Amino acid sequence: MKYIHLILKNLKRKKMRAVLTIGSFAVALFLFGMLVTIDTSLSGGLDVAAANRLVIRNKVSLIMPLPFSYGERMRQIDGVDEVTHFVWFGGVYQDPKNFFANYTIDPETVRRVYPEYLIPDDQWAAFLGDRQAALVGKDLAKRFEWKVGERVPLEGTIWQGVWEFNVVGIYDVSTKDLPTSDFWFHYDYLEEQRPFMKGTTGWYAVRVVDPSLSADVAAAIDDRFANSPYETKAETEKAFVAGFVNQMGNIRLLMISIGGVVFFTLLLVTGNTMAIAVRERFGEIAVMKTIGFPDGSVLGLVIAESMTVAALGGVIGLGLAKLVTLGGDPTRGILQVFYLGYDSMAAGFGLALAVGVIAGLVPGINAMRLRIVDALRKV
Repeated sequence: MKYIHLILKNLKRKKMRAVLTIGSFAVALFLFGMLVTIDTSLSGGLDVAAANRLVIRNKVSLIMPLPFSYGERMRQIDGVDEVTHFVWFGGVYQDPKNFFANYTIDPETVRRVYPEYLIPDDQWAAFLGDRQAALVGKDLAKRFEWKVGERVPLEGTIWQGVWEFNVVGIYDVSTKDLPTSDFWFHYDYLEEQRPFMKGTTGWYAVRVVDPSLSADVAAAIDDRFANSPYETKAETEKAFVAGFVNQMGNIRLLMISIGGVVFFTLLLVTGNTMAIAVRERFGEIAVMKTIGFPDGSVLGLVIAESMTVAALGGVIGLGLAKLVTLGGDPTRGILQVFYLGYDSMAAGFGLALAVGVIAGLVPGINAMRLRIVDALRKV
């Protein structure tokens, strides 16, 4: 730290070059933050998927229904603790661009299967007492400025017409990786009003008594409904979420490739900048060595200068990325979880420092090995 004034003076020597190099790090780290945030949004469900939950859908396709009667038959299978069900509604609020997930829930069972969703008891009681009641996630409520007690109309896309709902509660979650941008309402309300597909549901979620039994229970469910008009596909919640992610291709590999190219280019640019900066100071380095600066200190000063540039750019870039994520999902519902964690920011900052060290290493070694006579001859 006692040489910090030397590092800062060297950075001020060529202000434009320093600003551009710091800016390069800022852009690279901003991109890193955005890529990590998108990756977390697309695959974050894998990390929070419960090991003791199964998802059961129609074997043909998720859009095909299953009989409502399957729920009670699943409860009879050994190892099943609780069963709940959902129906995708696909309603639109004001404009088709205002996409958000909206589906029915079974109020009698959903909280036992999904305890990580937090709803105040008074709001839950209000939900149970109103057939047209709706529960909305806190991010969704913030997006449309909905308050408890508000009347919200959705235009049906599968079941036509305007469906009216009373917002009676706003839910939160116990972990940041779960979405709070969904819209829930009573299955019975849909069942009573829809003109077709009565007596069916969209998909089931099954809570098993022991995660080690998940595979056996899934196989037992599929066996029970084999060769029926509505065959099932039962899989763990993690496998179900992974299936959605895989449909979009290997997004993680694509982002790693982009990030790798960006940081490799940054390494080349920074390394070249530091090499030029050291070459311009051959005379000063010779003087420093003449008055007693050891070779190790010369190497350390060059690397420290490179790391300072990396640190400043990293802080700016990651700070901007964090500010963007604080504004919420910019895709209006496609990325339901839009969050840049501090652990990811720390990883990005560490990566920036590593690039700074590597970029300054070769110029630093050249400066360390520089002979005083040779340096003065080049002045």
